[in-house]
Amino acid sequence: MNDTKLPAHEIVYRRIREMVLFGELAPGQPVTIQGLVETLGTGITPVREAIRRLTAEGALEFKDNRRVCVPELAARHLDELAFARVALEPHLAEIATARLNSSDIEALEATDAQVNAAIRSGDIRAYLEHNYRFHTALYAHSGADILCSMVQGLWLRVGPSLRIVCGRYGTLNLPDKHEEAIRALRQGRARDVAAAIRDDIVQGQDQIRAALAESGA
Repeated sequence: MNDTKLPAHEIVYRRIREMVLFGELAPGQPVTIQGLVETLGTGITPVREAIRRLTAEGALEFKDNRRVCVPELAARHLDELAFARVALEPHLAEIATARLNSSDIEALEATDAQVNAAIRSGDIRAYLEHNYRFHTALYAHSGADILCSMVQGLWLRVGPSLRIVCGRYGTLNLPDKHEEAIRALRQGRARDVAAAIRDDIVQGQDQIRAALAESGA
């Protein structure tokens, strides 16, 4: 749907959600509600509504009545997120395999090319965005709307911590099993698709865990 056709409060919600997902708001970085109003060029009411929704989803937390921040991810929370992601995401990828046609796979391959370009150039924002787009586009083909919604919530929790990894290690060492997944998709090997996604998740979670340990979280 074209964003211009959406209500103002929904546009603002999606924009702040992307700021969280794609590293524009780093974990622990406080931001004022008025600052978001000025950044987005909107009124305070839709910003407050978006913050209320994102707080309920665990993507933001209140520091006081005028400031919010992206929660810093503790190691114990990462373990819970890793468990849930490994349980859900490979399953969704496996289901999606039988539903994808050649055009769908080409679209995923094009998105992965953008991931690779961002890795080569060191563009953290682009990496975070296109990596997210690749995974969510693949899972959407599963048709499992409830599970996909749950995964979206998990990414809101874990996605911002990938910024920490990028900042500490750069983009060249980021895990990426997308090519393995795409090869398996082309051959209809659903279990191998699931295995590639599982490896992608585990490697990413391990890097986040290492970065958190170095930062003393």
